[in-house]
Amino acid sequence: MAAERISKVLAAAGVTSRRGADALITAGRVTVDGRPAVLGEQVDPALQRLAVDGRVVGAMAQDHVYLAVHKPAGVTSTVRDRHAQMTVIELVPADLGHGARLYPVGRLDQDSEGLLLLTNDGEWSEQVLHPRYGVEREYAVGLAHPLSRQQAEMLQKGVVLEEGTATLTGLRGQTRTEDQRIAQLLRPDPEPGLVWVRVTIQQGWKRQLRRMFGQVGLPVRRLVRVRIGTLRLDPLHTGEVRLLTATEVRRLAPDRGGRE
Repeated sequence: MAAERISKVLAAAGVTSRRGADALITAGRVTVDGRPAVLGEQVDPALQRLAVDGRVVGAMAQDHVYLAVHKPAGVTSTVRDRHAQMTVIELVPADLGHGARLYPVGRLDQDSEGLLLLTNDGEWSEQVLHPRYGVEREYAVGLAHPLSRQQAEMLQKGVVLEEGTATLTGLRGQTRTEDQRIAQLLRPDPEPGLVWVRVTIQQGWKRQLRRMFGQVGLPVRRLVRVRIGTLRLDPLHTGEVRLLTATEVRRLAPDRGGRE
């Protein structure tokens, strides 16, 4: 095969995303024929020994796997974390993971729950995550008290955080049908009396929604991601995992044309 940038080779092999590959190279964890790799370097893994942390990356990328997970609260969205009681990878049954080296497409805070994607397709992951593609995330936000008009206006105007102005692309009350469905999907059951709203964002800053609602005086009691782009959480119950269909994969990243 022709020589290509190391970041592209690692992404195609399902090791990480292209940006993640650059971070591995910078950290000195990638080698080519036993020497440290260089950012931007091109390699032909059919002719050269490309390795990450000493583990050789094969010349042929493994079959791609795309999974949807309903992450429970308390589970970390990482591949490995020695401090975590459980990581999201541990939720995946062996027959669905097919032995692939999976990693999350983005993150959900440990205290948050809902839809999370896992894959070994770095380029597909990159397209789902990159801001220029505008893939929305929708959340059901459980609050102890209803939003006042002033609080809603403050959120819709944008809330200043350390990274800049955090904005929403949508804010509305949750319908009665959505209340019923979210209660059916979640374990443990939502506490009685929670007021649920639906918000959509395109930004993905750390604990963004919790910080935004906290700034307007409404701490978040429960936060559930219910949609990523065209893909919805329903019908996954807490802790469940399923394969994405080929159509779902293409709809999430149409320019990538991912395959199952």
